[in-house]
Amino acid sequence: MQMLMPDPQIYVERTLAIIKPDVVNKETEIEDIILRSGFTIVQKRKLQLSPEQCSNFYVEQYGKMFFPNLTAYMSSGPIIVMVLARHRAISHWKDLLGPSNSIVAKETYPDSLRGIYGTDDLRNGLHGSVNFASAEREIRFMFPEVVIEPILVGQAAKDYLNRYVNPTLLKGLTALCKKKPSDPFTWLADWLIENNPNTPKLRHDVVIVEEP
Repeated sequence: MQMLMPDPQIYVERTLAIIKPDVVNKETEIEDIILRSGFTIVQKRKLQLSPEQCSNFYVEQYGKMFFPNLTAYMSSGPIIVMVLARHRAISHWKDLLGPSNSIVAKETYPDSLRGIYGTDDLRNGLHGSVNFASAEREIRFMFPEVVIEPILVGQAAKDYLNRYVNPTLLKGLTALCKKKPSDPFTWLADWLIENNPNTPKLRHDVVIVEEP
């Protein structure tokens, strides 16, 4: 008797990556390494933090001797912040970064990102979240508009599509076939916006009674 095994479920994890001020000019080649290492860049922005913002971001390091130098360094110029996603993103990104001290990285892991782009213990080129809790906090800090939740894959993704996406998409495609517009892609995009079932509904029957 043959046993049917369920499709493997792969949990896609997210982590925060930062290209620090002194290596921002290497952004393109660093991103190329990131993509070739199996990561997806989900979010990306370039910004410059104030010393106060750096203090809040590195609050877990507060009280350590290097803290003032760290905040001064991280606020010294623009940085590139990215949300990276892949299976076991946090551990894979840490492995790709190498040791936090770039001098050690150059000696023991010369092909790591910090071994290539780092200078010393402070100016180590790049940042990575140390664990899941830190990744959540850091992503919310840099991208406050992002909703952090597991990315659905496998059967869970199929179930979500069948329940929430396909019914509306099928109606749109049926309407498209009947309408036969000259620009079907734009027409369908507009139709989906107008018929999005998740659009908040406004009530027009609400009567506001003013108190005397």
